[in-house]
Amino acid sequence: MRLGVLDVGSNTVHLIVVDAHPGARPVPQASHKSVLRLMRYLEPDGAISAEGVEAIVAAIASAMAVARREGIEELLPMATSALREARNGEEVLARIEASTGVALRVLSGEDEGRLTFLAIRRWYGWSSGNILLFDIGGGSLEIAAGSDEYPEVAVSLPLGAGRTTVQFFPSDPPTPAQMLELRAHSRQVMRADALPLFAGQPPFDHVVGSSKTIRSLARLAGSTRPGATGDIVTLRRSELKDWIPRLGQLPAEARQALPGITPDRTFQIVAGAIVLHSVMKLYDVEELEVSPWALREGILLRYLDGLG
Repeated sequence: MRLGVLDVGSNTVHLIVVDAHPGARPVPQASHKSVLRLMRYLEPDGAISAEGVEAIVAAIASAMAVARREGIEELLPMATSALREARNGEEVLARIEASTGVALRVLSGEDEGRLTFLAIRRWYGWSSGNILLFDIGGGSLEIAAGSDEYPEVAVSLPLGAGRTTVQFFPSDPPTPAQMLELRAHSRQVMRADALPLFAGQPPFDHVVGSSKTIRSLARLAGSTRPGATGDIVTLRRSELKDWIPRLGQLPAEARQALPGITPDRTFQIVAGAIVLHSVMKLYDVEELEVSPWALREGILLRYLDGLG
């Protein structure tokens, strides 16, 4: 059957279309993405502005035109932290449904971590043992760990690359003081709200990073080697650390010339790098492997499991 996953995130509205059935690997057929950067549209009281609502509605309408053209049989629409935390989130959801016919399911932060972890487990298999997962979105950082299909521990922190850019980097490029402030803040949040939850966990056999931000950083600072199912991409903490000051010295426009830094990530890649380095250091991770699957694949897999 032909399925579509519509992901309304903090940075983009992204539709992926796949052919799939229970027990089979989803085969991508089409993709459509609109860059939103919803954090730019937040009012001082935490509401999404009228301009931001119009941008969301237009992006979803554009994605639905692609979905109809591709002949999808089932649409799996979801929204993550930006709409989940917006003061007027319920009103925005109602406006989206009235204008486009799409009823978005708003995922909790724990849902994001659990579904992303499911995708990671299916990609790497049982032989990967106890997995530690980092996923950096536009609005939040998810950390999850476990040895089963769903994590034993999952936490969502307000440390997404887009959110922290807006909060800590009023200038472009950011100043060294702003970068240090974000580093200190991210570590403080992780120590208070994440580390205690992972106390007593057995040693991790495999550390994985997912999300476009981490994939972009791995293309810039990571390494690639052949594997049985394709290239294996890894990112070392030391290499990431070396790149952070260089990224911070460049204005957003100039970062697009670097390998892996796409136009939709260039403004938030410095903050994403700082948050990723901070979480790797706090969890004593020297190297992680970058997963090609993440939240959208987890949504698909759970849906297909329900059909089996």
